[in-house]
Parts: sequence; structure tokens; C-alpha cells
Amino acid sequence: MSRIGKAPIEIPAGVTVKVEDNVITVKGPKGELSQAINPEIEVKIEDGHIKFNRPSDDREHRAQHGLYRALVHNMVVGVSAGYRKEMELVGVGYKAEAQGQELKLTLGYSHDIYIKLSKEIKVEAKSERNKNPLIILESADKQLLGQVCAKIRSLRKPEPYKGKGVKFVGEVLRRKSGKSASAK
Repeated sequence: MSRIGKAPIEIPAGVTVKVEDNVITVKGPKGELSQAINPEIEVKIEDGHIKFNRPSDDREHRAQHGLYRALVHNMVVGVSAGYRKEMELVGVGYKAEAQGQELKLTLGYSHDIYIKLSKEIKVEAKSERNKNPLIILESADKQLLGQVCAKIRSLRKPEPYKGKGVKFVGEVLRRKSGKSASAK
């Protein structure tokens, strides 16, 4: 049996969960999220916990059992606590500015890059003297937040020689030595 799928999800205070027509809707202080699930996976809400049961031990049922449990758990955590990602711009002249739901990035190209973000994501840009600019993204939807972060990172991935580019705060990059180090 799936170890992830059989673990119950605790519903925190202030969060409501509804199941209607194979769609789970989770509502909390940070927002509302919904997820369609396979009708074969049974969802039970009892004494402040959500439990998932699968009809058989088929490979597909086992996979979906853990998948839907993880997706719903991410939704419950998102609407109660929310998710936050911090990204750092490493490089000379790299800048980030947030104006409402639009993010303006200067990443060493001949032009600035403008990214229009959906209303579910809150964005903040910080620039302090002698520190790398930071982009702080917050959302209740973990999938959407990860997708937006991946898009921003893909605009200028960190390179292995000098470490310049867009990276997550705390991310460890594998650095390479240049040509002169290997010639001896």
C-alpha cells in the first residue's frame, strides 16, 4: 500500500473542505483551491481528517492514491499557511522591479523583460546596496508558484563558472574551474 496515500490529512482550524462530483474544494484564510480527482479514488472527511482509499492494488490506482493525497495536502497547507519562494539575481547590473502584478527584470540582455503574473501570486522585489536583488513570490497554489519560479529562472539560468543568473535563495550551485586550472 502507498505510504503517502494512506496517511490522513489533518484539517487545520479555519479551513473547510468539500467534495462534490469528484472535485475537492478547499477554502481557507489565504484563498480557495479546487482539484478534480479520479472517481475511483474514494475520499472520506471524518473528525477533522481527510482519508483516501483506492479500490484495488492496480499500478494506476496505487499511483493515483498517493498523487491525490499529496495534491490535496498541498492545497490544505496553501490555503492555511501559504507558500513562499525567494529568488536571487546574481550578476552585475541585474535588477528586479515589481509594479502591481507586473515584474520587470533586467538580466543583461539588450532589453528589459516584463512578466505579467496572475492575481493568485503576490510579488515583491527588494534591492539593497551591496546585496543581490531579491524576488519574493507568495501564493496559496504550490503548483502555480513553482511554475512561475521555473519560468523566471529559465530567463537566465545560473551558469557554473561565475554563478551568474537567477537562482533560489539557499540553492547550492556546482561550480567548475576554468581553462587555466585544468591546463597544468
